[in-house]
Amino acid sequence: MIRITGGKFKQKKLASINDFVRPTSSLKREAFFSIIESYAVKNSIELYKKKIFLDLFAGIGTMGLEAISRGMNEVIFFENNIEVIKILRKNCLDICKNNQFKIYDEDLINSKLEIEFKDISVVYIDPPYAKYNLTKLLENLSNNIKDTTVIGLEASLKDNILIPENLNLLQKKTYGKTIIYFLKLP
Repeated sequence: MIRITGGKFKQKKLASINDFVRPTSSLKREAFFSIIESYAVKNSIELYKKKIFLDLFAGIGTMGLEAISRGMNEVIFFENNIEVIKILRKNCLDICKNNQFKIYDEDLINSKLEIEFKDISVVYIDPPYAKYNLTKLLENLSNNIKDTTVIGLEASLKDNILIPENLNLLQKKTYGKTIIYFLKLP
């Protein structure tokens, strides 16, 4: 059972689907938000108020809905599995106000991410492990985000992640067989 770990919807259950998804664990979600919130405080960056969370390879929306619970104004979800999108939409309607989310049914590897990046403060990328080369996606993001935007990239320890030169690695944390990279522009 998956529950929101923090904020005003703490302990609220999320609908899930056994096939196609690997929701981010509560341990990783709590650690991720703790790290980015600490970074934001140290660098006087507003993460939540009037800001947008971009959830790429969203699955059932665990990370984006966690962000809404913690005070994020809006979430943009990208997911391309129609069965998973049905569950994602249900979870969004249970937690969000209608104007707080958008769902794009799009394959991210071929996407140009034609969205407005101005208010995006956090991007979370959680692709199927060992399936995609993320270099092009990371380069596209780095050409569009603001210098205060934080990117979280969850990957398998076995994935060969090449971080583009125009992104700095702030930190990386290992959790069992996965690793989360924290990236931003220089």
